Amino acid sequence: MNWRDAEREYDDEVIGTTTLGRMFEETAERNTNRPAQRYKGGVYDRSLTDDVLPAADPGSFNAISYAEMRDIVRNLAAGFRDLGVESGDRVGIFSNTRMEWAQTDFALLSASAVVTTVYTSSSPDQVSYLLDDPDADGVVVENQDLLERVLEVEDELALEFIVSIDELDGYDDRDDILTLAELHDRGAGAFDEDAYQEWVDEPAMDDLASLIYTSGTTGKPKGVQLTHSNFRSNVNQIRKRFAPRPDRDDDVPVIDSDCQAMSYLPLAHVFERTAGHFLLFASGACVAYAENPDTLQEDFSTVQPNTATSVPRVYEKIYDAIREQASESPVKKRIFEWATDVGVEYQRADSPGPILNAKRALADKLVFSTVREALGGEIEILISGGGSLSPELCRLYHAMGLPIFEGYGLTETSPVVAVNPPEEPKIGTIGPTVTDVDISIDESVVDQDAFDDPGMVGELLTRGPNVTQGYWNKPSATDRAFTDAAQPDGGAALEDPDADAAGGQWFRTGDVVHLRDDGYIEFRDRVKQLIVLSTGKNVAPGPIEDAFAASEVVEQCMVVGDGEKFIGALLVPNVEHIREWADEEGIDLPADLESLCDDKRVREYVQQEVDRANEDFEKHETIKQFELVPQEFTEENEMLTPTMKKKRRVIMDRFEDRVDRIYDES
Repeated sequence: MNWRDAEREYDDEVIGTTTLGRMFEETAERNTNRPAQRYKGGVYDRSLTDDVLPAADPGSFNAISYAEMRDIVRNLAAGFRDLGVESGDRVGIFSNTRMEWAQTDFALLSASAVVTTVYTSSSPDQVSYLLDDPDADGVVVENQDLLERVLEVEDELALEFIVSIDELDGYDDRDDILTLAELHDRGAGAFDEDAYQEWVDEPAMDDLASLIYTSGTTGKPKGVQLTHSNFRSNVNQIRKRFAPRPDRDDDVPVIDSDCQAMSYLPLAHVFERTAGHFLLFASGACVAYAENPDTLQEDFSTVQPNTATSVPRVYEKIYDAIREQASESPVKKRIFEWATDVGVEYQRADSPGPILNAKRALADKLVFSTVREALGGEIEILISGGGSLSPELCRLYHAMGLPIFEGYGLTETSPVVAVNPPEEPKIGTIGPTVTDVDISIDESVVDQDAFDDPGMVGELLTRGPNVTQGYWNKPSATDRAFTDAAQPDGGAALEDPDADAAGGQWFRTGDVVHLRDDGYIEFRDRVKQLIVLSTGKNVAPGPIEDAFAASEVVEQCMVVGDGEKFIGALLVPNVEHIREWADEEGIDLPADLESLCDDKRVREYVQQEVDRANEDFEKHETIKQFELVPQEFTEENEMLTPTMKKKRRVIMDRFEDRVDRIYDES
């Protein structure tokens, strides 16, 4: 039996059709004494007392068992009910990813409420929208700073209560503001086992479980309606792909109750919510919560996880840090570069011979083993989603013994549509679809002459039990997102013969993909982001931008050129590296970034990196002109979304003068 058939037929105690609250109760029963969560000391001023959560020493991680986590979840659920929360009420969570986010989520779901999410980067106006649009009855904030942001706009809202995860200073005169500890104690006093079990099973599977708001790259965020069935189906689908199936060899990495996971992406986003939260807890894994993205290496080293989910930008940052540490001297730098070259050659080889095997073993001893140890030494599965991952970067990770399995999904699909299987990953693809998912390719949205790939290229359409019912209070947007026709211009759809959701409407993902003859999918770009040159040629900017992911010269790239004769690019230089290069060359560079970006010698140096990237593309896809920009694209300066996608309009507006210079014919 091949792995695809084995995956389709696989079943175990994790796979089911229960509500999310019942899913948690069942895993807590199966894994009572296993560790469920690990939390770092010295980071937060937690309100939950030592009787509930014993304080961890600063820098170290404490663990709580599934039984202890279940007690907290149950008491919080009873506390929310005692506050007046009823089935179907919407309650927001406005916090960074941390242990209490997960506990609160399961508590609200177990109380049969609906969880709506707010990004911590949200401005007061955005907070107002994200709580007013779903008509939230209450909100759980992380701390006093975020509480103040809510209070700034509370006159525009109809909140009945606000709960703070951390301790508060003041607000004793407000009966509607309490800490999580106070909520917990209130629930512990009111808890009734029979009533609780009724709440857990009260929602129907098609009832709303969560409203997750899109990142809002092209306008106001839309509330994606996701049901208990949507999430539960996707947990089942991912579980089948990564479960300890009997058909698998012992050396194939899996996700099971022995897993130690590291969580740091926003739980407000569907990717971490499903893959780094629902799936892991259903599987009986232990989830540790990083202090923040800047402490990842330290936290990985302490926790020693074997799995984590992340977005491409974070993998780029981690690789940059690895390369920087491995290049502390010219000799170490040469060894690192030699080792990565050997590793990539080994990865590309169909059958490495004895010489290449020997080189790979030496590279591992000199470099790769040290890199793995720096990340805890136990990594088996890294999942990438939420954006396009550079094949070059993915191959470098695989070469170092840190395999990244790239997948694909959207908020509207709960999110996973496809992901690489651990026994047969194919770098440069987002894998084949998971079970019970149908897909189709609408070839009419792109100029087929612009692509010479074997297989089908076009917009990805999908349907399945994990696909949303639509957008909250936006019937027109919902209508536009779905179509009855799988192939408007004819052609065949790729359907799972055993799919639960046979028939029904197709969701238009808005993404251009290449469906290969082997069933694996390659991501191209968003339909809206395809660049159409004045020559009529279509260009997907994503692969060009990804070509700089492992560059030590260029930090970030955004391709431009829609309606123009040629492709241009805005490049963020790696200033630290460029200054080191200049020192080695005896070049005196200007101190300010604006002047550095305009320096002719710097531009000539960066041009070499652009020429290298251009080698892998067709003539009409190559970068003909570029401009260096003195500011990194970040969430803080509003040029990236909370999920680290580029806000192209914002970047274009911010650097309009530099784009004009690219296309200035003079």
